[in-house]
Amino acid sequence: MHQRKQYIALAFLASLGSVAATAARAEAQQIVTTVCVACHGEGGNSVVPMFPRLAGLQAEYIEKQLKDFLSNKRKSEVMMPAIANVKESDAAGLAAYYAAQKPQKGEVKDEKRAAAGKVLFDDGNTTTGVPACSGCHQAGGVGNERYPRLAGQHQEYTSQQMLQFKEGGRNNDKGKVMRAVASRLTEQEIADLSEYLAGL
Repeated sequence: MHQRKQYIALAFLASLGSVAATAARAEAQQIVTTVCVACHGEGGNSVVPMFPRLAGLQAEYIEKQLKDFLSNKRKSEVMMPAIANVKESDAAGLAAYYAAQKPQKGEVKDEKRAAAGKVLFDDGNTTTGVPACSGCHQAGGVGNERYPRLAGQHQEYTSQQMLQFKEGGRNNDKGKVMRAVASRLTEQEIADLSEYLAGL
């Protein structure tokens, strides 16, 4: 009898968790369709080069970035008014939504630049101490829980973010990893990498 009561209690708690998760998904979906879609596009596949594609990005990364925006640790004149009514408790649901979307492949505009970017991504630059990007962001730029997916990202957005890391305008990277790497990249190398990543 005691075991039966325990089972019923556990089933009840599980059902509550399921209801809460469903509600969180519904709330996230509403935020996506009323707030996020204007910049980040349908399903997180932005068509505007200055706004990042979020589809397929790791949930852990998206959640961290949202919380950093909300706490003003990461600054953006565009994001701040957009998330004025977003709560920290919404971050996980939004992150899960975008992580589950199918990313679209970007388009290479300059094959020669992309080829130079591939060499840098795969091998780094031993002369200037730039490590291979694939060491953190994985082969094909697919990323992992700690380092985000870069494959298919807009050239303009990728370049903008790397330049911000290089110049210290963006400083929410753990352990200053990206700031250290970007500080050694030339603007030409940043452009080459951005071109290569867009085509993945």
